[in-house]
Amino acid sequence: MAYARQFIVFNEQVYTFVEKEYGIEARSRVTEWSDLLRNVLPYKNTVYAKMEITNDFFNAVPWRSDEDHWGQEDYWATPIELLATNAGDCEDYSVAKYYSLRYASIPDSKLRITYVKSLTYNQAHMVLAYYPAPNADPLILDNINGKILPASQRTDLLPVYSFNGESIYMAAQNQKRLSKSSEGGLPKWKQLNQRFMRQLKGQK
Repeated sequence: MAYARQFIVFNEQVYTFVEKEYGIEARSRVTEWSDLLRNVLPYKNTVYAKMEITNDFFNAVPWRSDEDHWGQEDYWATPIELLATNAGDCEDYSVAKYYSLRYASIPDSKLRITYVKSLTYNQAHMVLAYYPAPNADPLILDNINGKILPASQRTDLLPVYSFNGESIYMAAQNQKRLSKSSEGGLPKWKQLNQRFMRQLKGQK
């Protein structure tokens, strides 16, 4: 799962699947994402520019709780499901941003989907963190605050753990990996990736 370009392939099979399952407007939204990945992000000269346009693109999708949207307490949607249904919540935005930036050739080691507690709302939340260097103050891509800021300026967020395509990391020890792989330790992450790969093949 580390090399997004190897498996995120958009073709008529994908678009037909989306249209059949979700409708013509869903196809249009997924096509727009494809265009962003293939014709917009490659021409942005800086990592920050790639992050900014990706952050804005997904933050424009309406927020909706999992229980209301999926009838489940906690459902991790694929980027296709997020766009096709035109709704999602924090983990859905974070996952979609992660895969978009991986497609834009940002190394997996610099990206972490991060589980935090929002002190403002006193509830669990998820964001995407970008580390320009291993021990750097990461930049946070978030749907609550759409401005990309260093984590040190996001005092409203309390990190718990983070993960990417390879590993899970403890918040208190940023570079300490847990023994399990991210998919092995996070069943919802594994299930999401399996569904995503099927959808990219035009399958349920």
